[in-house]
Amino acid sequence: MINNEMINREDMLALTRRMTQARSSVTRIAGSYMDQDGEIDGTFNTNFLKLSPQEKGKNLKIAKAIPFSETNVNLKRYRFPDRAMKPGSMWQLLMGMKTCGLKNDALMETLYELIAESYQSDHEYAVFVFHDRYDIPAKAADHERLGESEEVFEYIICAVCPLAGDYEPDKPECGFLFPAFYDGGAAQNFVDVFQADEKHPHPEILKILGL
Repeated sequence: MINNEMINREDMLALTRRMTQARSSVTRIAGSYMDQDGEIDGTFNTNFLKLSPQEKGKNLKIAKAIPFSETNVNLKRYRFPDRAMKPGSMWQLLMGMKTCGLKNDALMETLYELIAESYQSDHEYAVFVFHDRYDIPAKAADHERLGESEEVFEYIICAVCPLAGDYEPDKPECGFLFPAFYDGGAAQNFVDVFQADEKHPHPEILKILGL
């Protein structure tokens, strides 16, 4: 059974406020291009800081679309059941991707293949994955911000986007943020799943995640 939890909109805004070229702390971006049959048609994996300003802007827009979407409507929180957190699970794969900062190509290839096996699409699409480290600002009892960060929230965003042209991703149609950001920290056994069209969702993304 899938257990839903409510998402605090302020938590998501805390993340998206930093998704600008001036404030971004995204460290890496990786991805894969797929044909409509799910065959991989090229991959990439690069340091985000090495992108041109134009590329940074385009990619931040894709990443931001997921946490900035309407909370508890387009973006819903799910708990990983115990069976989905065992060795060899998607949860373990995501933890590995996060820990290595997307630098392990074998892990990335596994993700792309798992998505390709189940994702239903009648068009070419791309899978974009972002790694970010958010220095959570420390706050005093009166909620005034203190100088130094107290904790780091390390997370990944995955966006599945239809292609608008040759290797040009359009707005994400689904995706996820892992782990969930809750009460100033990481909820490791939760994931926030995005559906651009909640009335016509891609339920296969839940299957891919093991939910």
